[in-house]
Amino acid sequence: MRVTISGKNIQVTDAVKAYAEQKLQRLTRYFNNIREAHVTQSIQRNWHIVEVQLEGDGVFLRGEERTPDMFTSIDAVVDKLERQIKRFKGRLLQRPREQAEAAALAEAEEEIPPGEEELSPAIVRTKRFPIKPMSPEEAALQMELLGHDFFAFLNADSQMFSLLYRRRDGNYGLLEFQ
Repeated sequence: MRVTISGKNIQVTDAVKAYAEQKLQRLTRYFNNIREAHVTQSIQRNWHIVEVQLEGDGVFLRGEERTPDMFTSIDAVVDKLERQIKRFKGRLLQRPREQAEAAALAEAEEEIPPGEEELSPAIVRTKRFPIKPMSPEEAALQMELLGHDFFAFLNADSQMFSLLYRRRDGNYGLLEFQ
């Protein structure tokens, strides 16, 4: 597994880097092939924030935690990712279909500086990602893993661009675009 560790407005120490790499190695027992792990560390208002993005076995996972201590944040985010992986693997065992590749949206939280709330909204970030064909059930699984309320995908059954969203009643809605 290739681990990339970077810091936003902080210098990442060798001790923190070694600790993060050691903790991320725990996750390799769940996936045979975790190709990349991107770790971003930052400090905002005395909170130590750690964000981890994993890519492995055709699945993208993301976790973020903030605590008053960097080492505690690393522990918490690895525990969160471990729970996500266990939930994902459990659902795969319950489903009769074979494991399919899934694409995921990983939105970084953007903070609005004070005093800019009154301005009209603007597009501040654009993300591009490959869209891989999948069934609506697989899209729902990937959306749940990410903790998002919507998921865009190419429907493998209809070959149409589709948007899956969570309804207020807890069920899902599917929009298909022609």
